[in-house]
Amino acid sequence: MPSYKAPVADTMFLLEDVFDYGRFSNLPRFSEAPLDLVEAVLTAGGKFAEDVLQPLNRVGDLEGCKRREDGRVTTPTGFKEAYRAYAEGGWVSLAGNPDYGGQGLPHALAALLSEYTIAANLSFAMYPGLTTGAIAALETYGDETLKRRFLPNMTSGQWTGTMNLTEPHCGTDLGLLKTKAAKQADGSYAISGQKIFISAGEHDLAENIIHLVLGRIEGAPAGVKGISLFLVPKVLVNDDGSIGKRNGVACGSIERKMGIHGNATCVLNYDNAKGWLVGEENRGLHAMFVMMNGARLGVAVQGLSLSDVAYQNAAAYAKERLQGRSLNGAKEPSKPADPIIVHPDVRRMLLEIRAFNEGARALLTWVALCQDEALEAPDAGQRQAAEDRLSLMTPVIKAYFTDIGFANAVKAQQVLGGHGYIAEWGMEQFVRDARITMIYEGANGIQALDLVGRKLPKDGGRAIAAFFSDVDAFLSANKDDEALKPYLQPTRTALGELRQATMWLMQHGMRNPDNAGAASTDYLHLLALTALSFMWSRIAKAVLRRKAEGTSSEALETKLTLAKFFAERILPEAAAHLQRLTSGAQTMMALPAAAF
Repeated sequence: MPSYKAPVADTMFLLEDVFDYGRFSNLPRFSEAPLDLVEAVLTAGGKFAEDVLQPLNRVGDLEGCKRREDGRVTTPTGFKEAYRAYAEGGWVSLAGNPDYGGQGLPHALAALLSEYTIAANLSFAMYPGLTTGAIAALETYGDETLKRRFLPNMTSGQWTGTMNLTEPHCGTDLGLLKTKAAKQADGSYAISGQKIFISAGEHDLAENIIHLVLGRIEGAPAGVKGISLFLVPKVLVNDDGSIGKRNGVACGSIERKMGIHGNATCVLNYDNAKGWLVGEENRGLHAMFVMMNGARLGVAVQGLSLSDVAYQNAAAYAKERLQGRSLNGAKEPSKPADPIIVHPDVRRMLLEIRAFNEGARALLTWVALCQDEALEAPDAGQRQAAEDRLSLMTPVIKAYFTDIGFANAVKAQQVLGGHGYIAEWGMEQFVRDARITMIYEGANGIQALDLVGRKLPKDGGRAIAAFFSDVDAFLSANKDDEALKPYLQPTRTALGELRQATMWLMQHGMRNPDNAGAASTDYLHLLALTALSFMWSRIAKAVLRRKAEGTSSEALETKLTLAKFFAERILPEAAAHLQRLTSGAQTMMALPAAAF
């Protein structure tokens, strides 16, 4: 059976030593969250993930969710009790708005804690995770009546939330959606249509589910310019806040799928369901993007989380599994064979996973802190810079973390050999669960197109220019640090390759849009590798400082080896991405469709 240990110490090292948590103390949420409180929250949340959620992960995978004849759905054994404990423990409300009963702690803290809950049990973590996104959209665009009626119970976790975009004929191209909304005399709307792939769409964890649904008001313009967003509760809410009668929305079926069996992925049928407009008519996609952007950050965390839990179990196996002898002679001659951790190729796989995990956790922390800066920094320029960084990096970490997270789950499975293919060891579940992360909340190819087509040219390229400046400033400020030079030069090289790629896109992407499309995934991976190298440089600086102060440890100094491994064995992929993307689209687009 797999196990999991929350990496609280590593998270705290990043906050305190790498990103100087104290410099955020002028932000309101951080003034109420000193480092000792942050550590206490992460420790308690990590223990909940380890002791309560992780044991239910295999249960959820084996049992799945069940739809009854009346359309109601039951979750796997133990999920309901765990969710009640999760909500009552205040974990849903951690970063919630105090106006609606939330604790008002940093959004970054909630994001970092989510790594632990997702690693322990992705299917479970999706229920409160989707609720958080729905809260953000409603808080940003809902009117005061909707906020007062729905947000307190959503913030506490008593009610959950969903997002409803996809239809059978309509995935990425939302301009094709057909769900109809007919305005009623009381100002509400009657919603009719079918939505598919709705995560947490129906379940028994909470007494109400608040669906945010994209639809088209009668007479609205065609395409995405005619889409509106509606709040449609599973159960109607009376004026006094009590639960009323069942609304006209029902689960038609539960999708049979490859992984995340413990989460109810539903087909939802809307039959004149009562709903209310959120935001302006025909501006629904704009409102839904608040939820989608938050969800994309959440999915990035999923990629990291599954990579880390897979690594932990593969590393434990490699230290115990006896097979063959070391190429340099027996390491444990008293045993019939050496543990497989002695073999270079096993170490290669484990180090590739771990070098990603620790660099990605740093990059996640950097981006997560930007959320709070963008919302609450007192200086307008600081808010704008944080928003630019957040906007640029969201598609990057969503796509890269999940691409590599899935690949790492497969590597970890490979470490276990045949046992990795057998269900009882748990590794094959991590592989199956990780696969969806590359697809939902915008497939990774779409994230790459969003990056090169929207995020790079936005505001005259201000965000990517700021990223270049961030890295340049760090390199310049530390250029005379002899101990740090071995870690800085690889970052400098990668940054130069990224600049070349950016110039190539500027010169060739406008001339032929297919060039931008053909280059998009390689460009995204190149940007991600550069950002990870930047993070490893910052980690190395923090470790070297601790070492000079005499406050380091063997565990911390391990990171210096990991930083070198990343630079020597992973970062060279950046040059390959540059070479591929500058080859252009000609060969890629040469064959007629009939030739495929």
